[in-house]
Amino acid sequence: MLIIGSRGSPLALAQTEWVRKQIIAQFPEESTFQTSVKVIKTSADKDIRTSIRAGSSVGVFVKELEEALLTREIDLAIHSMKDMPSRIPDGLEITAIPMREDPRDALITKTKARSIQELPPGAIVGTGSIRRQSQLLGLRPDLRVLDTRGNVGTRLQKLDTGGYDALILACAGLNRLGLHDRISARLDFREMLPAPGQGALALEIRKSDRKTASMVAALHHKPSAIAVSAERAFLRRVGGGCNSPVAAYACVEKDLVKIEGLVASPDGSSVIRDSSLDAPEQAEEIAVALADKILSLGGREIIRSLR
Repeated sequence: MLIIGSRGSPLALAQTEWVRKQIIAQFPEESTFQTSVKVIKTSADKDIRTSIRAGSSVGVFVKELEEALLTREIDLAIHSMKDMPSRIPDGLEITAIPMREDPRDALITKTKARSIQELPPGAIVGTGSIRRQSQLLGLRPDLRVLDTRGNVGTRLQKLDTGGYDALILACAGLNRLGLHDRISARLDFREMLPAPGQGALALEIRKSDRKTASMVAALHHKPSAIAVSAERAFLRRVGGGCNSPVAAYACVEKDLVKIEGLVASPDGSSVIRDSSLDAPEQAEEIAVALADKILSLGGREIIRSLR
């Protein structure tokens, strides 16, 4: 029996079910192999009032799942990589990163607007992300950005009933839920750089559990892992949490890895962005060097101002 831990949201369960099916497919003739999914309530699920923008929000989507791993309540935890803190607890490891879904952000509107620039003056845009807020206001200072909580369905319902003029959500989540038809525009990276790890899943286990590691090894996608490791190295160096005004995106193309990074003030008045290119073997090193450059250009002051 392999016990897989997941949050209880529709998106988390959809992601977990996809992983479960991928694992089972490796053992088509093994009649005794069984899996079960155990729903673990995380801090974010228990406290639906506190904004996830709060500084104490680091790890709110993963902490209880990691505790369940350490106490052997579950064998495998499935996370959205962008929710993972930059440091993993002792005794645990991310053992596999499957092929990444679409890492872009999605614009969902009630109007005919098909880009951020086409939104009407003063439009109300819902997002729970300071990263998205800072980049939105950097492009359109006239927009009104309101905090939003709840799962994808709840947020879309609030858009439909007049709570917002538009929403910014991750393309990956909408795709995994079969809601890709709600996307008005998939935002270009030049408009909206994603959160480190966005679109990727993290399969976390106990370091000592080599049996589970062998079960999920075939799901590991090396190019996605290289890109995500670079983005997380950038995040660690900058010192931001999973909901800081920090963005990074890396990709492996033609035997090279390119990483773009960004630090911005929450009001969008200061956006510091740069990129770097090198061999995949140097992915984390160039990410750290890029972070140092952005910090030296004013990013350090922005991060300090948020503490």
